[in-house]
Amino acid sequence: MRKALAQNPNLLRTLVGLSVTLIFMLSYAVYGATVSPSVYIYQTEATVDTYNASEADEEVQRYYNDDDNTTTWSWQINANDANLTWVNITATELSDGAVLRVTNIAKLYSHELLGNTYDLQNPLEEEFSCADLCDYDTKHERTAEDGGTIEFHALTSVDPARRSNGSVFAADLTEAEEKSRAAIYYEHSPSIVRIEIIEQGNRSTEPSVSAETVNEEFSSVEVFSVDAGTEFLWALAAVVGCFSMVLIPSFTVYFAARAKEKRDEAKLQLAQAKVDQHLSDAEQGSNGDTAPK
Repeated sequence: MRKALAQNPNLLRTLVGLSVTLIFMLSYAVYGATVSPSVYIYQTEATVDTYNASEADEEVQRYYNDDDNTTTWSWQINANDANLTWVNITATELSDGAVLRVTNIAKLYSHELLGNTYDLQNPLEEEFSCADLCDYDTKHERTAEDGGTIEFHALTSVDPARRSNGSVFAADLTEAEEKSRAAIYYEHSPSIVRIEIIEQGNRSTEPSVSAETVNEEFSSVEVFSVDAGTEFLWALAAVVGCFSMVLIPSFTVYFAARAKEKRDEAKLQLAQAKVDQHLSDAEQGSNGDTAPK
């Protein structure tokens, strides 16, 4: 390191200047993102409507098919079509092999993994994407192999901008609000959802069915902002970290070389001392041999 500084006395000045330049550039980037933003974050407000077959105005219809020996329970709900995002249905007290059929003429996106808690036993769970795996159809079916409960979840659109908040690029707040409302607005029509449960045999016990629909509306929009002080500290930490990655190995090599050099110098001094002692002893012996008798 000393030799490097001796050969290039401006090395330290260059390193300091480069550090200051990087800090200035990062600070300016943070400042630019803070005072002249083009990203706006909008919030949505969700309205959840629940429907229960046992409390509905329209009673659940029962139909028994002699030919197939099946009992079909049917019920329909009139969901709000304005910005409808989710349709969730739960059927309980089902017999073995019961089938839940959900029909909507406007089509729904659904998959068995959609809306469920992942346990990573299915290889599709880790990288599940409704846009890639969900079925988009007017009819969806689920089967209760061992009876019990069936939970059905469906989306009206796979566009994430229509639900659970989002972001837009705009020149000002007015344009941001217009783009936000345009991204959220959607009319799912017709919004009538027909629910059918098909069970084997002549059943008289009506299963329990409930439904839930979610509508999301525009709530607010605000400019995306960052904490300049915090971002500056992160930038400074990044610069220090980068230079540490470069300088720490160099200083490690330098100090290791200095330690080896000191060990070599100590060995050389010890060897020199032994040589001097040997020469001194030899001179004393020579002087003793030449002394007069």
